[in-house]
Amino acid sequence: MKKLCILFLLIGSFACKKEQKSTVQSDNLMNTEAFQQKLEIKEQNIALASDARTYALEWVAYITAQNEIERLEKASVGEIAQNSKAIAQIMTSLKNSVPDSLQSISVNARLNVVNTKAQLLEQLAARRKKDPRLIAQTAEELHLEFSNLKIQLNELFLETLEDFEKELDEFEREEQELFERDSLDSISN
Repeated sequence: MKKLCILFLLIGSFACKKEQKSTVQSDNLMNTEAFQQKLEIKEQNIALASDARTYALEWVAYITAQNEIERLEKASVGEIAQNSKAIAQIMTSLKNSVPDSLQSISVNARLNVVNTKAQLLEQLAARRKKDPRLIAQTAEELHLEFSNLKIQLNELFLETLEDFEKELDEFEREEQELFERDSLDSISN
């Protein structure tokens, strides 16, 4: 009877090991497929306004970061994980090399967020057990935050309300002068 119990225990333990191996293999297969997935970028690309573009084109780190963000749109999760260290270095360089003409609290805040997302992406990709969903989500968030940076750069060059009011007042004054001239011309004829 004792031998029979030992035999059942041995058979049971071998069955559990085989089941664990098949579970690990199916997880690896799913991870492989998950790492081959492309990102799902939902937000629309933001274009820089002409004034912001002029300054950005002189900012080498920005151009490099923009190219990296564009590559995210076409990359698989596995490719992103492999390039995460380079992405983090590029975003750190971007944060540390802001031209004086683009220095503002809001731009620096956006750069901090972009850099933080890039550093988080690097940490997730460096883990022993990589989670492709987290890597993809963080890469998508990095893309979104870079778009928010571009919005902030555009806002640096928007006219203030006071500037707009001055421009409107000047336009109204010119319209009034033209109206008065036309009135005088019609009276004199």
